[in-house]
Amino acid sequence: KMPMIKTDFVPMVSATGAIIMDADSKVVLYSKNPDIRSSTASTIKIMTALTALDYFGLSDVLTAKKPFPEGSVLGLVDSEKITFENLLYAMLLPSANDAAVTIAGNYSGGQEPFIKAMNDKAKVLKLFNTHYSDSAGLADEGDYTTPFDLARLASFAMQNAEVRKIVGTKEKVISDVSNTYVYDLKNLNVLLGIDGVNGVKTGYTEEAGQVLVTSKDEKGKTIIIVVMGSGDRFSDTQKLLDLVSNNLTYLSIHP
Repeated sequence: KMPMIKTDFVPMVSATGAIIMDADSKVVLYSKNPDIRSSTASTIKIMTALTALDYFGLSDVLTAKKPFPEGSVLGLVDSEKITFENLLYAMLLPSANDAAVTIAGNYSGGQEPFIKAMNDKAKVLKLFNTHYSDSAGLADEGDYTTPFDLARLASFAMQNAEVRKIVGTKEKVISDVSNTYVYDLKNLNVLLGIDGVNGVKTGYTEEAGQVLVTSKDEKGKTIIIVVMGSGDRFSDTQKLLDLVSNNLTYLSIHP
């Protein structure tokens, strides 16, 4: 079935680029500058998660090592041991940069091979306008993607049961393996649970502006909404959610 959206009324969004995509068919239902390249910011962590899930088991114990990055961090200490699953929660809920760097650093060969694996995966998923140069999304110069590529990435990510479960979680308490350090995690996505929203990831750097990748259940289907370079990512996304709500039909295609 082919999804269609009535666009008699097209909302004004502040984002420089935006898109609504049907996750299963990858059909674009609405777009504004879908191929404009811009910094990924922390939405890169969707790819960090998918790349790491190919390699680590959820119960694998990873070791944190200095130096730790700046920005949003969990507060890991040097040599701390913590499960891969807990690091995924830390990376995807409060967007902890040190969790992302720890995951990449525990990959065979460390950061460089991990980042190469991220870029290889981007090619496999046909993200032709995407490039990664770190695992946390701090490198504005080398980390870029487009609304179209980011929506494609999110649609693959939401097919992964573990990613889907984690990004749909509002709050979680995690600890290191010895229970010495306990962390109270809160999801940065304020839209979670509203209007069927069940994910996915926020992002922000000064260069990127506000970025938000949203997944919504609509009539049993998964719809992906991306806004990039936004002045108000939650307001922009809410307008696009309203456009989808009760406005989506699936038509049978006869060859």
